Amino acid sequence: MAEQKVALVTAAGQGMGKATAEELASRGYKLVLMSPSNRSVDLAKKLGGVGMSGSVLETKDIKAVVQLAMNTYGRIDALVNNTGNMQGLIVPSTKVRAEKAYDPDFDGILLDVPDDQWHAALDFYFLNVVRMCRAVTPIMVKQKKGAIANISSLSALEPRLTYAAGSTIRMATLTFTKLYADRYGRDGIRINSVLPGFMDNRVFSDEVVKSVPLSRRGKIEEVAKTVAFLVSDDAGYITGQNVLVDGGVNRRM
Repeated sequence: MAEQKVALVTAAGQGMGKATAEELASRGYKLVLMSPSNRSVDLAKKLGGVGMSGSVLETKDIKAVVQLAMNTYGRIDALVNNTGNMQGLIVPSTKVRAEKAYDPDFDGILLDVPDDQWHAALDFYFLNVVRMCRAVTPIMVKQKKGAIANISSLSALEPRLTYAAGSTIRMATLTFTKLYADRYGRDGIRINSVLPGFMDNRVFSDEVVKSVPLSRRGKIEEVAKTVAFLVSDDAGYITGQNVLVDGGVNRRM
C-alpha cells in the first residue's frame, strides 16, 4: 500500500487556502494547516489533520509549522504557499476605477505609493514563498521528491495601476518560481505558480465580469483543483510554470 502523502498549506483558514485544503483532503492527503487565526486549526481537525495559528511573515511560525508536520507525519510531500490579498495596497486616487489592466482615465499617482507599502508587499507576496521554500526544501531533497504550488494572481502578468505594489512584487515571485525549478529539479522537486483571475471570493462590477471570455467569475474550488493537480504525480513533468486560472482574461500567447 502506498504511503499517504502529506500537504502543508498556508493561509488555510478561508478562501482559496481553505478550498485547497478541502480538495487535497478529498484526494487522500494528510494535512498540516496554518493561518493567522484559529480557523485553520478547526479546519484541520475537521479534515483529520493538524493545524496551528501562525503567520508566514514570522520565521518562528514557519519553523514551527514545518516541525509540526515532521513530528506528526515525518514527511512533507506538497507545499502550498498561499497568503490571500493584502489590504491597503492601492495607488492613491481621487476616484475608484474598474479592475482593468489598463484604464486611460485612472488618475492615481504611482509615485505617491510610499516606501513602506512596497516593503510590505515584498514581505507579504514574495519573501513568504522564499521563507517557506527555505524551510521545506531540505526535507524534500532528503526525500528526493516534493511538489510546491504558489497561489499568486493574474495581476503578476496583467499589472494594474490600481494595484501597483502587489502586481510588481507578484512578478518577482514568478521569477523565483522559475529559478527554483531550475535549481531543484535535479533533486526531484517541482514548483509551479497558479494565477487566479476574477474569482467568486471577491465582488466585481458587471463591466469586469463581461471582460472575461467565459463571462463569469471563477470559483475558488477551480483554483483548488488546479493546485491539487499540480502537486500530484499526474503533473510529474510540469515545473517552473505559471498556470492561469482566469477564464481567458490574459491575452498573452
